[in-house]
Amino acid sequence: MKSTRRLVLYALVLCLLPGAVSIYAAQPVKEQLFREAELAFKAARAAQAQLLAPRSYEKAMKYYTSAQSKFDRGKNLDSIRSDLNDATQYFKKARSESQVASKELGPLIKTRDDAVKVDAAKHAPDLWNRAEDNFTKAMIELERGSSEPAKQRAQEADKYYRDAELASIKATYLNATRQLIAKAEKEKVEKYAPRTLQKSKNLLQKAEQALIQNRYDTDLPRSLAQQAEYEAKHAMFLAGTIREARAQKLTHEQLILEWERPLVQIAAAADMKAEFDKGYQKPTDKVVLYIDDQQVQAQRLGQDVNDLQGEITHLHGQVAQMRRQLGGVAEERVVLSEQLESQMRARQQVEKVERLFTRNEARVLRESSDVIIRLVGLSFDVGQANIDPKNFQLLTKVQNAIRTFPNSKLVVEGHTDSYGSDTANYALSQRRAEAVKAYIVANMHIDSTMVSAVGYGETRPIANNETTEGRAKNRRIDLVIRGQ
Repeated sequence: MKSTRRLVLYALVLCLLPGAVSIYAAQPVKEQLFREAELAFKAARAAQAQLLAPRSYEKAMKYYTSAQSKFDRGKNLDSIRSDLNDATQYFKKARSESQVASKELGPLIKTRDDAVKVDAAKHAPDLWNRAEDNFTKAMIELERGSSEPAKQRAQEADKYYRDAELASIKATYLNATRQLIAKAEKEKVEKYAPRTLQKSKNLLQKAEQALIQNRYDTDLPRSLAQQAEYEAKHAMFLAGTIREARAQKLTHEQLILEWERPLVQIAAAADMKAEFDKGYQKPTDKVVLYIDDQQVQAQRLGQDVNDLQGEITHLHGQVAQMRRQLGGVAEERVVLSEQLESQMRARQQVEKVERLFTRNEARVLRESSDVIIRLVGLSFDVGQANIDPKNFQLLTKVQNAIRTFPNSKLVVEGHTDSYGSDTANYALSQRRAEAVKAYIVANMHIDSTMVSAVGYGETRPIANNETTEGRAKNRRIDLVIRGQ
């Protein structure tokens, strides 16, 4: 009861303060009082400060919790404000320290995230706890400004996280797949789907070998284990379907017609008719082409929307300026007209470049004022960065595209899929980007300072690394033509 009276009294006092009436009439006292600290708290959480700056975050929470407790108990308002001020400062400090930690110990944070993804804390609790202990100590050392001790702790944490991830992958994927295969064998799945079940076994074996050969690259074994698990389930499904078909005494014709039905439905959704007089390939190709066209169209529409939003923002600014300077309307119209013409020319240039390439050679995209030529048809031998003569024709078209944008700066970006170690992927993507840069500079006789090359490794995927098709899309060279 006393607490309630005190709160009411605080509210009345605040309302009597100059300028406070409108504020506190609209918002509860606590909401207004805690607002700055709450914003700082959310910013710190968004920066993962509880992980990356544990000491400062803990202090911030101590003051924040104290302020909440004092408010609930109706304590002195100045004391509450003091706690909130300290909490705000420590939350901000924690956020700043978290940003430093993200830069200094970025690889360790990624390693931890990888371990989290496979639920390492559940499957390898001892290793996980050791890793977490060293991780926290590394962050504390970094907060103290002790860079070298922080790196030493980070190395220890990295090792334990990787060991925990490895153990978890084995437990999560390999063991589960082994159990599925054992179940399939018990149910005599091999009698009905021998090839599919054998494929599962082969993939499982490859996953185990990959873990043994490179225990620090878990992307490949993880993917192989997932594929093995899928094929085991696939074999069990096929066996069940075949058993059922035999029980119902379905003919081969009936089975084929039944399996044609889903493709008929998919084609119908694309407003096409699926015809199987020459087999599955023709309707399949038509559906794939339709989906591909829709993706390209969606990408173009997205680019157009971005352009229009930029134009609208600019027009609003122009209108506001015209209202302020009525005497300069004619001049503003000329400037605006020139800008619209420039945008139209840019679109025409992109359309011209698009016509240079076939669908299997390159995709042309726009991002703001940049033009990106995604060289989907440019391929390299596995692990190599030498340009094969078979790519010369495509690169000649690339040169013609570059000439469409005279005096522009170029950036050759190299990208890989997720298979292989991070270090190896960065190095490979950089070598490939450098090779394409060298080819362009040599054959176009342009200043090498106008062209830069950068490798991003596996960090910028554009497709799902869990599928063969997705990984193929991620292994790419992007040529970025910087806007003027």
